[in-house]
Amino acid sequence: MERKILVAIDGSVYSSNSLDYLIRLFSKNREIAFHLLAVIATTGSDQNWMYDVDPMRQQSPAMETRTRAARKYLNDARERLLRNGLTEEQVTVEAQSSRTNIAMAIHHTAVHGSYDALLIGRRGMGKVGEMFFGSVSSRLLDICREIPLWIIDGEVTSTRFLLAVYALPVSLLAADHLAFIMSADRDSEIYLYHSSQFFGGDPQASAQDFHGQWGKAWCEKYLDMDNNLFGAHTQILLEGGVAKERIRQLAIESDLDAGRDLIRQAKKHHCGTIVIGRRGPEINKGFFGGVSDRTIQKAQDQAVWLVG
Repeated sequence: MERKILVAIDGSVYSSNSLDYLIRLFSKNREIAFHLLAVIATTGSDQNWMYDVDPMRQQSPAMETRTRAARKYLNDARERLLRNGLTEEQVTVEAQSSRTNIAMAIHHTAVHGSYDALLIGRRGMGKVGEMFFGSVSSRLLDICREIPLWIIDGEVTSTRFLLAVYALPVSLLAADHLAFIMSADRDSEIYLYHSSQFFGGDPQASAQDFHGQWGKAWCEKYLDMDNNLFGAHTQILLEGGVAKERIRQLAIESDLDAGRDLIRQAKKHHCGTIVIGRRGPEINKGFFGGVSDRTIQKAQDQAVWLVG
């Protein structure tokens, strides 16, 4: 089954880092396809509503300039991927104009295109903490819940993964997504890690909470609640096609800040990507929402996959 990834491109160094990340992880993988998307924001002065009504009209000079620039860096990005091992069939491009904000346009394409993940690059988090396209990635963090969101910060040089393990259904969904994407890979290692701080102030899910997704029989066989679901996460990876020798379980450690703990463990074990499940927006300000937020804020030269 082919995996489909939507990649937001803006021609910046942050997009360049995203391309390097894809090349490093997927240059030998023929079971994954990438759609490179550039969204061109229109302005009121461009009067581009007239071009929707009358497609024979030419675009305004300002829009023509932005469109040409977008198509150029899209084509340059595609050629770069092809030069580094991906095939013609794996990489497509699209320049899209939008009168709504850029984040909403990217999100709409990701959802309605039935993509398996959305990848965005960002600036390193400084004192101001702004991200690429201004507030685009920040907005996508809020609204992109239907599909996994991959956020690439800086230069990610390792192909190892750190999978955050905790006893909630979204954590198993994160493991399932990782297995789905990386099962065809024969080199990347996956490190399973549980932070003891994950449970501070937040209730642990009951076994029944997993039945809807995984079924009662599976849960009765594999849910090891007394072991923080290390066994269940491993089983999900194995069933998804990840070889057993690629899976490592790390010893539990603790930190006052679980996000900082994940970052520290990823760096300690040379993991370039952290994969974490996050709960719904209705409890986003609770402890678990805070973990994913703080992990994103503190990640430097790392990728973070958010599932859920």
